[in-house]
Amino acid sequence: MSKEELFLINRLKDLANTAYEKNTYTYSDFLNINELNILNQIKESLPPVHVDITGGNNYAERKIAVFSPDEIYYQETLPIVVLSIAPLNSKFAQHLTHRDFLGAILNLGINRNKIGDIFVKENHAYVYCIEDISKYIIDNLFQIKHTQVSVQTSQYESINITPDFKEITGTVSNIRLDSIIATAFQSSRNSIIKYIHEGKVFINGKLTTSNGAAVKEGDIISVRGKGRFIFECFIKETKKGRNLIKINLYQ
Repeated sequence: MSKEELFLINRLKDLANTAYEKNTYTYSDFLNINELNILNQIKESLPPVHVDITGGNNYAERKIAVFSPDEIYYQETLPIVVLSIAPLNSKFAQHLTHRDFLGAILNLGINRNKIGDIFVKENHAYVYCIEDISKYIIDNLFQIKHTQVSVQTSQYESINITPDFKEITGTVSNIRLDSIIATAFQSSRNSIIKYIHEGKVFINGKLTTSNGAAVKEGDIISVRGKGRFIFECFIKETKKGRNLIKINLYQ
């Protein structure tokens, strides 16, 4: 286990202990999919607190952990806001990508763990971030590449953002992890197996190393180095006895 992973474990345990001992809510910064998996692994060793995860959006991959004691009689607003970033003049704006928006924010000296998912729609980005750095971004981000931008903030509850998907249908002999991943990325099963064995595949944020792991409708599957998708549904059995399935691949 790396020093970074040990530091994360200690940090998560400290947050859980504080929530338990002081009868209050505590929050992590945004966790990536590997860090969320570590959280799942240590849950049993934490004090008796509730552990919830949220990214401010049902489709988010990066999420914060929320620790709360069993007996708490109030609710707090989550420390997540959405920053809406758009060109000041769309007519003369350059084409801006996810990488452009993220790079401009990180160039302000902000740590990656303060930033959640970024959804880009027609040169307009919606950036989920920890509340305490939102004002700094608003006050300091004026330009991305050569494009002047405006930044505004909004509570994430008022923003209904969905990512862009590519719909894929295909047939598999069995509804199992390796077959579904191969269908999503139009690859052979043999080429996918190495990703599973190397610990690069996650189902709903949990590391999965079994080729034949069962997959349920609505599961979000992430493959490091390839992308992520939602196993939408089983459609029907074909005349040849194969399973016709539908997948929504994140774009």
